[in-house]
Amino acid sequence: MKRILLALITTAGLTACGADGEPIRPTAGVGVSVGTGGVSVGGSVGAKSGPVTVGVGL
Repeated sequence: MKRILLALITTAGLTACGADGEPIRPTAGVGVSVGTGGVSVGGSVGAKSGPVTVGVGL
Protein backbone atom coordinates (compact mmCIF):
# COMPACT_ATOMS: atom_id res chain seq x y z
CA MET A 1 0.00 0.00 0.00
CA LYS A 2 2.91 2.34 0.71
CA ARG A 3 4.28 1.74 -2.78
CA ILE A 4 0.93 2.64 -4.35
CA LEU A 5 0.68 5.81 -2.29
CA LEU A 6 4.26 6.78 -3.13
CA ALA A 7 3.64 6.14 -6.85
CA LEU A 8 0.49 8.28 -6.83
CA ILE A 9 2.21 11.15 -5.01
CA THR A 10 5.18 10.96 -7.41
CA THR A 11 2.87 10.98 -10.42
CA ALA A 12 0.93 13.95 -9.06
CA GLY A 13 4.19 15.80 -8.44
CA LEU A 14 5.45 15.17 -11.96
CA THR A 15 2.21 16.30 -13.57
CA ALA A 16 2.27 19.49 -11.49
CA CYS A 17 5.28 20.85 -13.39
CA GLY A 18 2.99 22.44 -15.99
CA ALA A 19 5.12 21.64 -19.04
CA ASP A 20 2.11 22.08 -21.32
CA GLY A 21 -0.18 24.85 -20.15
CA GLU A 22 -1.33 25.75 -16.66
CA PRO A 23 0.19 23.64 -13.87
CA ILE A 24 -1.88 20.94 -12.24
CA ARG A 25 -1.79 21.27 -8.46
CA PRO A 26 -1.45 18.02 -6.52
CA THR A 27 -3.74 17.45 -3.54
CA ALA A 28 -3.37 15.04 -0.63
CA GLY A 29 -5.19 14.25 2.59
CA VAL A 30 -4.85 11.87 5.52
CA GLY A 31 -7.49 10.93 8.06
CA VAL A 32 -7.55 8.93 11.28
CA SER A 33 -10.78 7.55 12.68
CA VAL A 34 -11.39 5.97 16.08
CA GLY A 35 -14.49 3.87 16.67
CA THR A 36 -15.79 0.75 18.34
CA GLY A 37 -13.99 -1.35 15.71
CA GLY A 38 -10.62 0.23 16.49
CA VAL A 39 -8.46 2.80 14.78
CA SER A 40 -8.46 3.17 11.00
CA VAL A 41 -6.31 5.31 8.75
CA GLY A 42 -7.29 6.57 5.32
CA GLY A 43 -5.83 8.86 2.73
CA SER A 44 -6.41 10.45 -0.63
CA VAL A 45 -4.31 11.87 -3.44
CA GLY A 46 -5.33 13.73 -6.52
CA ALA A 47 -4.81 16.67 -8.83
CA LYS A 48 -6.64 19.96 -9.37
CA SER A 49 -6.67 22.17 -12.46
CA GLY A 50 -9.05 25.12 -12.37
CA PRO A 51 -12.54 23.92 -11.44
CA VAL A 52 -11.73 20.24 -12.10
CA THR A 53 -10.47 17.94 -9.33
CA VAL A 54 -9.58 14.26 -9.77
CA GLY A 55 -8.70 12.10 -6.77
CA VAL A 56 -8.24 8.60 -5.45
CA GLY A 57 -9.11 7.59 -1.88
CA LEU A 58 -7.31 4.78 -0.10
